[in-house]
Amino acid sequence: MSKNFNIYNDYLTVSINEKGAELVSLKDKKNKEWLWQAGPEWARHSPVLFPIVGKLKNNTARIAEKDYTIPQHGFARDLDFSWAWQGRDGCSLVLTDSEETRKDFPFPFFLELAYMLDGAKLTVHYKVKNTGKAALPVSLGAHPAFRWPLDDNSTKTDHTLVFENDETAPVKKLKNGLLQESDVSNPVKNRTLSLSDSLFTDDVIIFENPASSSVIFKNTQGTKLTVSWEGFKQLGLWMKPGANFLCIEPWAGYASPEQFSGDFSKKPGLLLLPPDEEFKASWSVELDVPAAPSTTSSLSSTASSSFSTPSALGSSSSSKL
Repeated sequence: MSKNFNIYNDYLTVSINEKGAELVSLKDKKNKEWLWQAGPEWARHSPVLFPIVGKLKNNTARIAEKDYTIPQHGFARDLDFSWAWQGRDGCSLVLTDSEETRKDFPFPFFLELAYMLDGAKLTVHYKVKNTGKAALPVSLGAHPAFRWPLDDNSTKTDHTLVFENDETAPVKKLKNGLLQESDVSNPVKNRTLSLSDSLFTDDVIIFENPASSSVIFKNTQGTKLTVSWEGFKQLGLWMKPGANFLCIEPWAGYASPEQFSGDFSKKPGLLLLPPDEEFKASWSVELDVPAAPSTTSSLSSTASSSFSTPSALGSSSSSKL
């Protein structure tokens, strides 16, 4: 059975499961849970999307004239990662190619996630490295699901997303899990998206080139969190109508277009990493919560001394990835 590991500081306690390197809990010091706790509507919390984001036509990738089956959002979310290091307010997990992964995705790779706390902010760092001798076609994405409503005494329609910048470009939608050829009008008005289940009747809302690199998810009672990202080029917003969560998903890649049927390496949205090249990206969530009464200075010194210097990172843990 896969195990959880907890990291914490004066503001937050976070749990990460070694299966899929998945964030499974995000609590403040009042023990309030901010992350969706799975359920019959959707049985995940914050899966890692790799080596694809979204769906392929017929779940099939044509690679070097051979067909491979890759499930929606890839396989990393269902595999056990190895712990690279564990500290009081941070940890890192690694997944590399294996005989099992090469059956579906015939490429060598190194994937690392590092979770780091800094005050009321959790940052998730991603690194993908091509360890093979040919180009690595790959996508990578985050899929965190936050509780919606944010408070027990608020309703879902009390909530909005406020974007960092104006978002005027048309957005993309899916049909049968594949990217539609035509765009649709952007539902964001004056940087604000009014939230309701009806927004997601036709699945995810995809911002192909968002002008923003952060959004504030808030309600009329003043409860809020901020999601920011670096390195990711796309943003997806999704929920299952009737369920009490909202996914704010930074991506590097997206589902196959309806009309695409070429070699996997030509799929729109893919990264194409040369041998020995790396791709790095990150996202963070910052809660508007107070610290617990504590001895902050002594805890901070304990945290810094608890880190190892893992060879996988090639540097001290304080420099993250």
